[in-house]
Amino acid sequence: MPGGTIGGLTLGSAVMDHRRLGRSGLNISEITFGNWLTHGELVGREPALACIRAALDAGITTFDTADVYAQGAAEEVLGEALRPVRRSSVEIATKVCLPTGDGPNDRGLSRKHIMESCHASLRRLGTDYVDLYQAHRFDENTPLDETLIAFDDLIRQGKVLYLGVSEWTAPQIRAALDLGGELGLRSRIIANQPQYNMLWRVIEPEVLPLCRDEGIGQVVFQPLAQGVLTGKYLPGQPLPEGSRATGGGRAPRFISRVLGDELLDRVQSLRPLADAAGVSMAQLAVAWTLSQPGVSSAIIGATRPEQVTENAGAAGVQLPADVLAKIDEVLGDLVDRDPSKTARMMAVKDSWNRAVPDGR
Repeated sequence: MPGGTIGGLTLGSAVMDHRRLGRSGLNISEITFGNWLTHGELVGREPALACIRAALDAGITTFDTADVYAQGAAEEVLGEALRPVRRSSVEIATKVCLPTGDGPNDRGLSRKHIMESCHASLRRLGTDYVDLYQAHRFDENTPLDETLIAFDDLIRQGKVLYLGVSEWTAPQIRAALDLGGELGLRSRIIANQPQYNMLWRVIEPEVLPLCRDEGIGQVVFQPLAQGVLTGKYLPGQPLPEGSRATGGGRAPRFISRVLGDELLDRVQSLRPLADAAGVSMAQLAVAWTLSQPGVSSAIIGATRPEQVTENAGAAGVQLPADVLAKIDEVLGDLVDRDPSKTARMMAVKDSWNRAVPDGR
C-alpha cells in the first residue's frame, strides 16, 4: 500500500495498519487522531477524553495537536488522556509557529520561540519528548538556518525525535533540505502535513513529487473537507443543527468555502460509490486519501466517539481503480489543483489567526 503498510498493532479492541513515515524508520497508524477545532474549543473535557479513548480502542496510535490549538488546552487534554498509556506505544506530534501570545516573540520560527514553545508543549503533554515536531508555517522573518539549527538542537537533546513541516510550498521544502545538507545537520524533514482531500489537491503538481523523491511522508489533514465529504450537508437545505458549520469558534469560516449547492450536489453523487463499496461517505473520503501515493496517514477529528470509530473504519479499505476513476469523473472541474493556493490559503488563514490565534 502507499506509504508502506507493515502490519497491525492491537492497542484496544481493533487492529490498525501502520505505515512508514516517508523513508524514516518511524511507523505511524494509517489513521491519526487530531484535535484541531475540537478539544478545548468546540467540545468540553469529558467528550474530548472519550474521543481519545475511542481512538485508542480503534487501534490508533498516532496523535496530532499543536501549541496554538485552543491556546494550549488541546495539548493538555491530549496529555491527560494519554497519561495511562505506555508512552512508547503511541506517537505524539505537535507544532510550533503560530501565535501563542501577544508578545513580539510569541510566534514564528526564531530560536527563542521554538525552544520556549517546545518546552511548554512538553509540559502540557506531560512527556519528555515528542515523536514529531512540525513547523506549522514557513517563517519569512527568521533566517532559515536559525530555524533548522534550533530544531536540530532539540533532536540532539532528545526532546524531539523527528522533524516535519505543515503547509510549506515545494520551494520552501527544497530550500530547507538543501540548507540542512550544507550545514551538516543531524535532523532532516521526514513529514509534511498538508490539507488534502478529494476536492483540494493543490499539493499534487509540486509538493507531492518533491516529497516522494526526498522520502517525505504526507500526514494529511481535512480528508473530509471539514465534514462536507460526509454528505451531511445537502444542496438547498438548511445546515444541520449541531454540525461544525453551525457551531461557534472559527469552524464556520473554514466550512463556508465548500458549501456551494453545485459542489454539494456532486458530493451526493458519490453516495452510490460508497454504497457499492460497502463503506460510509466519510470512510470513502478517508480511504481515498490513503490510496494516494506518498500518503502515510490521514488525520481525523471528532466531537463524538462514534465519529472516531466510523472514520477509523477507513483503515485497510482498498478502493478499486474504477472507483477512484469514477470519483474523479463525478467531481470533475470542482477539484482544485492550483499549487499557488497553498501559500495563498495560508495567508488567508494566518489573517484569521491574527484575530483569533488558534488556527490550523
